[in-house]
Amino acid sequence: MQRSFFLFIGFLALGLGIVGMALPVLPTTPFLLLAGSMFMRSSDRWSDWLFNHRVFGPTIQNYLEHNAVAKQSKVLAMALLWPTIIISIYLVDSLWVKALLILIAIAVSIHVLSLKTIPPSYRQGEYQDPKNE
Repeated sequence: MQRSFFLFIGFLALGLGIVGMALPVLPTTPFLLLAGSMFMRSSDRWSDWLFNHRVFGPTIQNYLEHNAVAKQSKVLAMALLWPTIIISIYLVDSLWVKALLILIAIAVSIHVLSLKTIPPSYRQGEYQDPKNE
């Protein structure tokens, strides 16, 4: 029962993480981290799949090991976040919802931009944090 619950939450989180890749107001990395945590408690097969996935694996590993993301991820996040927020603000009538959207966008921007940036020459497993050298 517990294994099934963790597996269900893992797939739910994975699905939300995938959707979050297209919707900037839905964060990708936290859902992938949650999915990884749930899969580690329920299924070695799915845990291995997620952590070794060619798209999701490096993102999770870089975030967990180095608190870092690729520059292209930061650029893509900002390029999707702000136009989506601006369109949403235009479509919403409520002033407090508009204010909330702006606050969310600012918070997400601060978080994303405060993460370390992985150099373009990085290959998986080779990244070294300059502060730790």
